[in-house]
Amino acid sequence: MSINFPVLLGAAIIPLLVGFIWYNPKVLGERWMKEVGLTHEDGKGSNMAVVFGLAYVFSLMAAMALQFMVIHQFSVFSILADNPGMADAGSDVRKMYDGFMADHGRNFRTFKHGAFHGVLAGLMMALPIIGTNALFEKKSWTYVWINVGFWTICFALMGGVICQFA
Repeated sequence: MSINFPVLLGAAIIPLLVGFIWYNPKVLGERWMKEVGLTHEDGKGSNMAVVFGLAYVFSLMAAMALQFMVIHQFSVFSILADNPGMADAGSDVRKMYDGFMADHGRNFRTFKHGAFHGVLAGLMMALPIIGTNALFEKKSWTYVWINVGFWTICFALMGGVICQFA
């Protein structure tokens, strides 16, 4: 099992594209700015190249983590990776792994399956993290659901792309 970097690099663009729509003032942008206490003027002093550059790096990190959730075959490799001979193409363990992957390497490798796991990641990871921070920062539930909704949609799309194409 190998990592498909071009697919991950492409999937990492998804949060930027979804964010362009989700946080647009005509969609949820005005409400989000109100919830965080920002104005349109507050954004004008930001170095947007740095903001979007770091946002992309963080999205790439999320895509890399997400691939291990949406592609079950990585689990098989991780179980066998430390066995003697796994790196040797002629070894028994490697032959067993290659045979297993030949028979089952495409199981559950659909956009729908990846999107399902992406939704689970949004609800089971983004919600607890954003929700906990919001509790201590005294943010509203509107703030929580705007951001959790964003990440759940992003993880669903990213998971679907990664599962289908990586």
